[in-house]
Formats: sequence, C-alpha cells, structure tokens
Amino acid sequence: MLEKHSRRFGFTLIELMIVVAIIGILAAIAYPSYRAYVLKSQRADAHEALTRIEMAQEKWRTNNVAYTEDLSDLDVADTSPEGYWNLALSGASATGYTATATRDDGNDPDCPTITLEKSEGVTEYNGESSKGDTECW
Repeated sequence: MLEKHSRRFGFTLIELMIVVAIIGILAAIAYPSYRAYVLKSQRADAHEALTRIEMAQEKWRTNNVAYTEDLSDLDVADTSPEGYWNLALSGASATGYTATATRDDGNDPDCPTITLEKSEGVTEYNGESSKGDTECW
C-alpha cells in the first residue's frame, strides 16, 4: 500500500509578513544614512565650484586692480560642475569678494546657501545651516 506524503511548497502569509517587516526595518535604518551621504556629495559639488572661483579670482587679481563680480570674466559657469548649485559673486573690491553657492530646488534644507568670503587676505567658509557652519563645509 502506498502512503500519501504531503509536501509543503511556498511560504505562509506569516513568514512573508515577517520578511516584509525585516526589510522595512532595514530600509528605515539605511535610508537616512544614504540621504546624508547623497547631500554631502552634492555639497562637495559646491565646494569644488567655490574653490574654482577662488583660484580664478586670484588669477584675475594678479592682472587687475580689484576682484571681479562677473563670473564670465573668470571663465566660470554660473552653476556648479554637477549642476546642483547656482553660483554668484558679490561685494568685489580690491581686497575681497563673496562667492555664493545657492540651492534653489529645496533638496538640501540644512544648507541652502554655502559661501566663501575673502577679505584682506583671509578666507572664511560659511554656510546657512540650522546645524552650524561645519555641517555645510
């Protein structure tokens, strides 16, 4: 006489829900870290752009009596290399200027503005941040 063996294939609903819960918990832990990493890399785009402006301004100043407020004089685009930040110059004089990177899309609420201020040979790196300037630079 042949015995009937029943085989169980697949997963139960409870097993499936446990797996979904574990994946949800892991995603809740990982996403904020991932988001912070992405924002930090996008801020590096602003840092690179502001540093390029600083170098171009010093080159400009060696041949002129004052720094310039026009990015086209420096042969620098008005957006950062990756396009996340809008760039501007202001307050140009013989001894200093302010270079500003602004994030208009609202994707970086902690650092919407990052600035490089040059005044009488001293460079200051600032950022409009709810967490302090060091968060943006």
